[in-house]
Amino acid sequence: MLNSIKASGLRFLWLTVVVFVLDQWSKYAVLGSMDLYQSVQVTSFFNLTYVHNYGAAFSFLHDADGWQRWFFTGIAAVVSVLILWWLKNTPRAQTLLPVAYTLVLGGALGNVYDRLVHGYVIDFLDFYVGQWHWPAFNLADSAIFLGAILLIIDMLTANKSAGDNTTSSQKQ
Repeated sequence: MLNSIKASGLRFLWLTVVVFVLDQWSKYAVLGSMDLYQSVQVTSFFNLTYVHNYGAAFSFLHDADGWQRWFFTGIAAVVSVLILWWLKNTPRAQTLLPVAYTLVLGGALGNVYDRLVHGYVIDFLDFYVGQWHWPAFNLADSAIFLGAILLIIDMLTANKSAGDNTTSSQKQ
């Protein structure tokens, strides 16, 4: 069992735990020190603003009748199982891909925990320019975003490498 973990992308699951713990720690720090909708200016473009997100990214479906809680939890559960399967089948030689997967997994689990325990996701990172505000988000969302960027980078570099190998073998 330990050898199969070391030989696959599962060896990076520690990163999922780090993301989950930091996400939950930050959310409970906000819960313990701020009132709902309270906003604290940190810089000229960033506030800590405590809000509840009943929907998904950008508050998608936030005003639905509550079914979205279980819908998004179910999607996250299916995606989490799929990511674990991908990690198990990722060869040891790959590093960027399993790191990307574990970041997405840690973020997804952080938000699922919120939905199951609170009924909503706790968001508090509020970036803005003038009167334009990016929707508030949290560390779990940041990990999912970073993981998605790494997946895109891996896809682009893997395709380029595969294309380069094909081209060089065709030249020979």
